[in-house]
Amino acid sequence: MTVERNLLLGAYRRHDRRVREDLERILGYFPALCDKLDREAGTLSGGEQQMVAIGRGLMARPTLLMIDEPSLGLAPNIVDRVMEIVKAINQDGTAVLLVEQDVVLALDIADRGYVLENGRIAMHGRASDLRRDPAVRKAYLGV
Repeated sequence: MTVERNLLLGAYRRHDRRVREDLERILGYFPALCDKLDREAGTLSGGEQQMVAIGRGLMARPTLLMIDEPSLGLAPNIVDRVMEIVKAINQDGTAVLLVEQDVVLALDIADRGYVLENGRIAMHGRASDLRRDPAVRKAYLGV
């Protein structure tokens, strides 16, 4: 499917007149997709495909957007851009649940954090507190 069809697929259950308006809002988050709407999504770079996936989720107008490993396999400069967008999405009023193995990256944009070990919550709290916690710093931040 094309990028545009992929994005519109996120709104398939919506029956309001604001779908096109939301498509423009999503393209505002991801301007790199504007000139690629007619391209097959599978031909895009990994970062662009991640943008399409996040955009498709946003088209449903969720109150909570869950994102799993958005940095996986992406170039560092693309990861930084995707994370900036995730933070902007959150600041614009959509709650975001981010699952990310890059602890530094996750704690830099998170309000709260949960550290899982063997499927159980080992620690949790404000991201700023977790960044300063000696156990987190030693085990996950290499400090």
